[in-house]
Amino acid sequence: MDAAPLADAPADAHWSATLAPDAHKFGGAALSDAAGFRRAAALLKSGAPRPQLAIVSATFGTTDRLVAALKSAQAGRDHADLPFLLAAHRALLAPLGLAGDLLDADFAELEADLAHLRAGRADAGQAARISGAGEVWSSRLLAAVLGRDWAWLDARRLLVVTHGELGARLDEPATKATLADWRRAHKQANLVATGFLARLADGTATTLGRNGSDYSAALFSALFKARELTIWKEVDGLMSADPRLEPEAVVLPELSYAEAMELAYFGTKALHPQSLAPAMEAGIALNVRDVRQPEKPGTRVVANPAPSANPVKGLSLVRGLAALELQGSGLMGVPGSAERFFAALHRAGVSVVMITQASSEHSICALVRREQAEAGLAAARAEFADEIAGGHVQGIALEHELAVLAAVGDGMIGTPGIVARLSGAIAKAGISLRAIAQGSSERNVSLAVREADAERALRVAHTAFWLSAQTVSIGLIGPGNVGGALLRQILEAQPRLKRERQLDLRIRVVANSRKMLRSDTTLASLDLERGEPLDLDAFAKHVKSEHIPHALIVDCSGRADMAERYEGWLAQGIHVVTPSKHAGSGDSERLAALHRAGAKSGARFRYEATVGAGLPVVMTLRNLIDTGDVPRSITGLFSGTLAWLFNHYDGSRPFSELLAEARAAGYTEPDPRDDLSGTDVARKAVILAREAGWPLSLDQVEVENLVPSQLRDVPLPEFLQRLGEFDAPMAERLAAAKAQGQVLRYLAEVDASGTATVALRAVEATHPAASAQGTDNLFAFHTARYHTRPLVVKGPGAGPDVTAAGVFGDILAIAAHLGAKL
Repeated sequence: MDAAPLADAPADAHWSATLAPDAHKFGGAALSDAAGFRRAAALLKSGAPRPQLAIVSATFGTTDRLVAALKSAQAGRDHADLPFLLAAHRALLAPLGLAGDLLDADFAELEADLAHLRAGRADAGQAARISGAGEVWSSRLLAAVLGRDWAWLDARRLLVVTHGELGARLDEPATKATLADWRRAHKQANLVATGFLARLADGTATTLGRNGSDYSAALFSALFKARELTIWKEVDGLMSADPRLEPEAVVLPELSYAEAMELAYFGTKALHPQSLAPAMEAGIALNVRDVRQPEKPGTRVVANPAPSANPVKGLSLVRGLAALELQGSGLMGVPGSAERFFAALHRAGVSVVMITQASSEHSICALVRREQAEAGLAAARAEFADEIAGGHVQGIALEHELAVLAAVGDGMIGTPGIVARLSGAIAKAGISLRAIAQGSSERNVSLAVREADAERALRVAHTAFWLSAQTVSIGLIGPGNVGGALLRQILEAQPRLKRERQLDLRIRVVANSRKMLRSDTTLASLDLERGEPLDLDAFAKHVKSEHIPHALIVDCSGRADMAERYEGWLAQGIHVVTPSKHAGSGDSERLAALHRAGAKSGARFRYEATVGAGLPVVMTLRNLIDTGDVPRSITGLFSGTLAWLFNHYDGSRPFSELLAEARAAGYTEPDPRDDLSGTDVARKAVILAREAGWPLSLDQVEVENLVPSQLRDVPLPEFLQRLGEFDAPMAERLAAAKAQGQVLRYLAEVDASGTATVALRAVEATHPAASAQGTDNLFAFHTARYHTRPLVVKGPGAGPDVTAAGVFGDILAIAAHLGAKL
């Protein structure tokens, strides 16, 4: 196991070259087959004339098999998988053009070690030699592929380490002495070295621990004063989150050493935290790049990265945790309690992942690994046994099934509101926080959540800092006139909202009265005939997907029974938007229950389109009240359909002809009696009264029904045939109004006394309603501030497109509340 012969080295290749080498580390996945070795060799040769230093892991899966063989030998058994492992490495030789016996001596050494171990003849370095054999094999293969001007080095000849509680640490004086000896004897400018392996001061073989090849690479880079170190993996670079958990994760172009170390500590798989320390101390830039796509820049880790627009660079999850909480009033003001608690955990060999302490000193909480939780509990109880017995400490509580979400970024330092933004976003998703901690450097905030909520918490946090689009899962009930228009509007706006506002609205399920159509992403087709039978429980479950942070249901069905479902949806944390008036104008106790359910879960119930279609009527009323104004009355044209009819009814055409035209244009309901009865206007009056704080129910509204009594109960086809029966009575009322210089308008009025009327009235030409046009709705707010002249909201209030726009506005308002850039 010595370096390649000195005679093989070209005379002009020497470690005293003025160019600092570039260091490379190749992971096992990058060397999984012959093509991987050829790819690695090509990358290394492309770095000439600068010297190249390569540190190599075992091929993918090799170390696991060697460890299994080690355990079998310790139990006195052969390992059935070993012949396959050796054969797999022999199978690499021919495709790489190498001699068939290149690895025979190394294989023989492994088999001898295993045989001695099975026979009970163990020695101090045996386990390290067995588990580290894969690095020897893979590095020999790569050095042989590269050729004679590349030296091969077994790291056990060079790296001298000591082991302590914090893992393997380099013995610098001893290592520098061995390095000087090695350099005097070897002149090759290019080197391939084993990762993972090292030796103790007495020469005993050892390892640097799992993922130790990254650490080896950083140590070699520092020792050989490399210009930079590139870790080649089968990933695009360091990501803003684990892409298996957050599909919208992005590659981070640049990080500081501190940021990368925090992310690595909290579980980022592409980098080991220990590997960063030697590179950071030596000021060596570190790159993480995709060996399959070397043209991509990947991630660069440096001392001073360029400023980032986002204070948070990345997010990581640590799963499989439990909380140990020491509680008791006797802890308050008693010095040393925390020291005793953590010392007890230390003696029990329990590693603490996160610590929080109440400012009152009443409790101390430590998050530990699940498998160490019971040992920690026993140790803490034993330490505080006297205090527990005396009642000064209430006990040590243990809570399982927790995870820690860590947000990392240098931009968090000195930036106010980071914790509030992060915890607020998680709260809006209906996720409870078990504990929260912030590092003294301010570049890390850690949140403990239930493990069942961990992935969703990660996605919520990812969108909260605009590392990916704010994603909302949407279910739509009733894809008719308004629902169909809404779907078209959302589909048209989707690309722009995602590109410009980082808002991803996903229509994942659509249902009519019979069937529903589901999609795991977003529906591209709305052919409900291909759907399955409607099941509203399954509908809601699909909308509230665990892999999408937020869920929203839009009810455009107009069905009274559908409003009965709202409370349950809101209680589940599903936002509800509707243009249907049944919930807002129906039973007042049911409406109060809806608001309570939403307040408890954090879900929003929005119904702007129930009153003025696309007009900001409810919003205006809320703003008046929230700013301290006092509403006194609300009057106006509350129906775009009836507004259109009477704006056009001037006697030049029969009323029945206008009514037929309005129905054909889609201004009326399929049965125009739903509009002409005045019930729809009365419902709007009730909604506005309740929004203003005036108790009112539908049966308290005095309503004029415009449908002649003889036509109210006949079948729809017959009603449509007998529309002419409207003409005479309407002509008579119009003539009477004209005689007084007035016009007809169907007006609603509701006031603070609880009086509400809806009726056809003759008004002066100076009345605000007289100047309305087309389908204009008009809402005049008489308030304490607006007492001389009312505040008027006026505009089109009928038609599927404007109503859908009102619903869409509610969806966007909820998205903005959740953190979208709107």
